[in-house]
Amino acid sequence: MSQPLTITATASVTATASATAPAQATEQAHQLYAVDTPVPVAVEQFLESLTRCVLEVLAGVRDLDQLARWVSDDVYQNLTRRVVLSSRARQVKGQRLIRPTFSIGRTVVSEPSPGIIEGVVIVHGKARTRAVALRLERLGARWRASAVTVL
Repeated sequence: MSQPLTITATASVTATASATAPAQATEQAHQLYAVDTPVPVAVEQFLESLTRCVLEVLAGVRDLDQLARWVSDDVYQNLTRRVVLSSRARQVKGQRLIRPTFSIGRTVVSEPSPGIIEGVVIVHGKARTRAVALRLERLGARWRASAVTVL
């Protein structure tokens, strides 16, 4: 399977008045859009950790406020709604809180444009396998989830 296509900014393009300016500008433009640079491993680990935390929040064993820094306001509000619904469902069924047991399977990461990373994390549980789709956007020096979907 081939690596996902990634585009990252690595240099700025400047023009000079010398005779080699067009050649230098072309070389710098190729460096600007280097397509062979892979997505950093830290981003993949962040996607897996965030997935683990989201599933624990939905199970009711982790406080949603712990994720507030790592998710956008829209994601936070959607997770709040899902937490309330999950809590009500557990109360109606008389279920107690149980820490979910699952293992992280394959993680697929792509970078559709600079500063945006999309990933899917496969999660294997006892009863079923789920996919969690996440979209990360760069916010200063860190990543923040702008979309989280648990399938």
